[in-house]
Amino acid sequence: MPVNGRSHIRIARPSRDLAAAERFWSAGLGLGVVRRAEGGDGPGEHDLLMLGWPDADWHLELVHEPARPVEPRPTEEDLLVVYVDGPVPDDLVARLEEHGGKRVESPNPYWNQWGVTVEDPDGYRLVLCRRAWSNT
Repeated sequence: MPVNGRSHIRIARPSRDLAAAERFWSAGLGLGVVRRAEGGDGPGEHDLLMLGWPDADWHLELVHEPARPVEPRPTEEDLLVVYVDGPVPDDLVARLEEHGGKRVESPNPYWNQWGVTVEDPDGYRLVLCRRAWSNT
């Protein structure tokens, strides 16, 4: 199968606390749990949480290895941008904050003008952009 625009994308990140991350991404943003797996506590064993929307060509994979945890090291430019094609709903931002998110200013004025930036419990940034996007 060729690699093209319909090829599925996995965004993988370490997490300190999968339960906190699930609250933010699932209860906050509305992603569904695609897969969950608990590993052992030996080297190379890890807990896994995959989240996404059923009709999306991507999913978010969060992992935590109890025996050798990897500390997330996001920067303020590590962004997952969701284009909402309209005003960012205040109730969505409030729900993200209620579920462990923290609204922050972006160092890039573009994102402050066109959206809302919220850090997840691991410090990764989600931008809800009120613009639309198409690669065509």
